[in-house]
Amino acid sequence: MFTGIIETMGTIARIEKTGSNVDFWVESSITPELKIDQSVAHNGVCLTVVAIEANQYRVTAVAETLAKTNLGHWQEGQRVNIECSLKVGDRLDGHFVQGHVDATAVCVRKETLEGSWLFRFRFPKESAALIIEKGSVCLNGVSLTVFDAGTDEFTVTIIPYTYEHTNFHAIAEGTVVNIEFDVLGKYLLRHKQIGA
Repeated sequence: MFTGIIETMGTIARIEKTGSNVDFWVESSITPELKIDQSVAHNGVCLTVVAIEANQYRVTAVAETLAKTNLGHWQEGQRVNIECSLKVGDRLDGHFVQGHVDATAVCVRKETLEGSWLFRFRFPKESAALIIEKGSVCLNGVSLTVFDAGTDEFTVTIIPYTYEHTNFHAIAEGTVVNIEFDVLGKYLLRHKQIGA
């Protein structure tokens, strides 16, 4: 479980394909704090640390993860958002984020405002019921508030701190991001779908 409050960023140092899996070696300032078998969110995707060497650690993405997320687009040298899992008793500053990405969204507009940035994203229309005005959404691991919600697009505003300390500064029109819808909304929708 995560909060969507990014702790740091990491750099994809190496990418290795093994069968249908892809191993990512990540270089990050938090590497010394990590241990094997620890869950860490990378652009919002929960991945398990499977090896640690010096200032780098390795995580593995399976075919399902590669198909549903933007991990298949990652390249060596790319910067990713990193958050360690929530500990019982920690403050919940964002919202409950599972690290189970539902789909990808595409940035269709980026606008610089006076002191902030506006981003508009297009997402799969079949998930429209999961995006609500002033609701929570997680994009590339960042907990954000939705506004101007439509049937297949929504808008978020990014403050300078988030813009500078996450990979939002690198997002442009056409960039594919990971999206995780609010878990409470997913449970309510499922409850309605099965008629319980």
